[in-house]
Order: sequence, then C-alpha cells, then structure tokens
Amino acid sequence: MNACRFARAALAGVAATTLIVMTLGGIANHAAWSATTVPLVVYSAQGYDSAVTKAFQAATGIPVALVDDSTGPLLVKVQAERNNPKWAVLWVDGDEAFAAMDQQQMLLRGYSPNVRFNSLGQSLLPSNRSYVPTGVTMAGTAVYSTKTVTNPPKTWSELLSPAWRDAVGMNNPAISGPTYPFVAGLFNYFGGVPEGQKFFTALKANGLKVFRRNGDTLHALETGDIKIALIQSSAGIGAGTKAGDIKTAFIRPSTPIPSVIGIDGHVSPEEIAEAKQFTEFVLSPQGQEAMKSADPTGDSLFWPVVEGIAPLAQLPPLASVPARTINAYQWGPLENSINSWFVSNIVQ
Repeated sequence: MNACRFARAALAGVAATTLIVMTLGGIANHAAWSATTVPLVVYSAQGYDSAVTKAFQAATGIPVALVDDSTGPLLVKVQAERNNPKWAVLWVDGDEAFAAMDQQQMLLRGYSPNVRFNSLGQSLLPSNRSYVPTGVTMAGTAVYSTKTVTNPPKTWSELLSPAWRDAVGMNNPAISGPTYPFVAGLFNYFGGVPEGQKFFTALKANGLKVFRRNGDTLHALETGDIKIALIQSSAGIGAGTKAGDIKTAFIRPSTPIPSVIGIDGHVSPEEIAEAKQFTEFVLSPQGQEAMKSADPTGDSLFWPVVEGIAPLAQLPPLASVPARTINAYQWGPLENSINSWFVSNIVQ
C-alpha cells in the first residue's frame, strides 16, 4: 500500500474532533478529520492552491492533503506513479499534459461540473470531459522595461531581426511547465514541427537566451542581460505591479494557457466524489474569490472561465488580446519529443 493510501486508511478511524498534522512533499496540512471522510490528495502548482484548499476544507469539512510543487516536477511525478497513483486531483497550467494523460487513460472522463462556463471556458472543454479549465493566462507574452524598449515587437518574426539580436530570453520548456504551451503555440502558428524548429533555430542564431524559470528570466530582464522576456502573462503583469517600468505586450497570436483540474480515474468512488466537490468549489464564486485574492502579483492574474466572475483590474480586456487556442490533443502527446529537441538544439 503506498504512503497516501496508507494515510487515508489510517486517518479514516480518527475522531472528528482530533487535530491531525499531515505533511506531504514538505507541506503541512491541518484538518479535523471525520470518521468516514477520506482525505483528498491534491497535487498542484498554483500560487493560490493553499488558500483554495483551506477554504474548501473549511466549507466542506473534507480534509485535504496538498502537495505543492512546480508544474514540471509534478508531471514527472504523476507519470512515475502511473501504475500506482498517489493523487486524486492534479491542478496545473496547460491542457496539453492533460490531453496526453487522457490518451493514456489516466483521467476520469465524462464529468461536467454544475457551473456556467463562459465562451472562453466552453472553448477549452474537451469533448469527452476528461479535464476542467479553471482560469486562463497567456503564454510567451513579451515583457519589457520602458527604460530600454519603447516599441515592443508585434509579430513573432520581428524577433529574428537585428534589432533584437542578443536581446530575447525565455524559459526552458523542459523545466518550466507553462512554457511548453508557448512553444507548442508557435509550432502550431508556423505550420507544424519542422516549421517551429526552424523558427526557434533562427531565434537561437539571433542570440536567444534560455533560462530555467520565470524568476531567472525576469532577473535577466532587470539586470539588462535581455530586453524582452517571453514569459507567462501572469508573471509579466505581476512584475509590472511591483515595478512601474515593466510592461507586458501580447504578440499576435498569443496562446492561452488554461489552469486545469484533472481527476485520477482510478481512485475510489469516495475520492472521486470529493474531487468533483473540489472542482465545483474552485469554480464557485467562493473558490474563484480565493483564487483571485491569494496571489495578486502572480497566478491570481487570470481571466475567469465561468460566467459572473470578473478578472483582477490589472488585466486588460480579454477581447483586446490576440489569442489563438491550439489543439491540446495534437500537441500534448508531442511534449516530450519537442522538449527533448529544444534542450538538445536550443538550450545546448
């Protein structure tokens, strides 16, 4: 029996008034456990996940064991546990990984939460309802300082010009999970894998610099090592709330990155029921408010996917963003091969 399943079995017999402190992946979770409630194990890479899981636990009495990590390591962990999963809910950015997991028959299918999705949310729902979007940011936006850039690029091809030589930086998609949707979006925009490889090869020849994660790429922007940081919109707009000279431009087209919940299709009926409750809580006004308030200079800077919820004021109107969705089921299964090519040919 794995550690999480053992914990669930052991804790099921603890009285409701007993306070348990449970640590998974270095994160302590405090909950009053009932004699019949199974702990819900949530793997998440969201900046607001702790606030949301605590609010859910308080509202429902369902104990939550949160394992918080970056997207890349969590996806590796989930694949490593494929034959013996230790999670019930996975909540990370990017639907490509979930499409690939669905093709591996890892996810619960046919679940439609009892909420009213707006047109953006509806466009991101898979036909077999194997995962659920909870919000949207944009991939690979052009973040810059007005101290050094007055006319940011408007097209991707502009980045290949001498004006941007040695001036552009981005994250490594093999490390930064939300960066792969950016890479896949450009591969899709330019016409396919060979065409996308050609673009990034040319961008490297023009001096592209690749860093590990958002913080590293933003640091390079702040120190003047680069002039354009191609990073997720939430990170760029968040940086701008801290430094007035930092701005975010949306190059046409920008690829939406949904934050996504997937439910393990092989856990017990009790855990599936709890996971569905959690998903509907996340999409409820109370859950959305927790998402919006917990990380106001980071992941909370998302566009909602349910009706009646407004984004934070720092975000521009979604209609002003030149967004183009991509087919997650086309690009999800290609993630490992494209990331391997990127590391071997662009990072090295």
